[in-house]
Amino acid sequence: MIKIAFFGASGKMGRRLVALASADSSFQIVAAIDSPECPELGRDAGEVAGVGTLGVAITSELPSEVAADVLVDFSSARAFETSLDLCLSRKLPLVYATTGLSAEQTSRLEEASRVIPVLRSPSMSPAVNLTMKLAQIAARALKDADADVEILERHHRYKVDAPSGTALKFGALIGAEMGIDSFRDGRGGKVGARPHNEIAYHAIRVGDNPGEHTIVFGMLGETLELTVRSSNRDAYATGALEAAKFLVNCEPGRVYDMTDVLKL
Repeated sequence: MIKIAFFGASGKMGRRLVALASADSSFQIVAAIDSPECPELGRDAGEVAGVGTLGVAITSELPSEVAADVLVDFSSARAFETSLDLCLSRKLPLVYATTGLSAEQTSRLEEASRVIPVLRSPSMSPAVNLTMKLAQIAARALKDADADVEILERHHRYKVDAPSGTALKFGALIGAEMGIDSFRDGRGGKVGARPHNEIAYHAIRVGDNPGEHTIVFGMLGETLELTVRSSNRDAYATGALEAAKFLVNCEPGRVYDMTDVLKL
């Protein structure tokens, strides 16, 4: 049984992680961590998640007497240093599922991967990662087909970064396949004819949309679109838990991602 700890346990994703892990016999939840300002501190993590008492209180740090096998961080980039330093000090494998990291923070995560097993993915959704693979195949096939590429993404009104980390990852993968190195965020005004060697991102923020991405390959006379959408957050939580199962058997040395988990 895997002893799992969660960072950001009282957030929307944290609650779903607690709920789904509590129903999975592969896991024993040993810690539920959140910020010192969290109003749920001291409450049972299972009750906060709506699944009943689990006997694990939400705390602001990992208790010294608690031995965990892996930590899943689904909090925010603001808490990056806290969760990373915790994992380094306790030699804990880290599944980092939060987007919006700076270049400096990304570099720190890569350095940490030489000491502890680290897995990071802009999206933990299995379907999103499969769609990324399909997008790479399409980009490779259409490299010489005069195809324009646009990426549209929709998320809930509370998302703080745009374009999404997942959209940026789509763009990076497609750009690498097609030799495109120019990226832009949206368009406005008299921008003129569209440059061919360019990928544009368009971010939409509406309601409670948990995530939707459409990749458009536009040629003269035909269009190919790849769309992946989530109806709730469980796909991301399920993927993160699968990542945790994978990572506990890994060695340090590089940053793993969901393509490793899914064997893509």
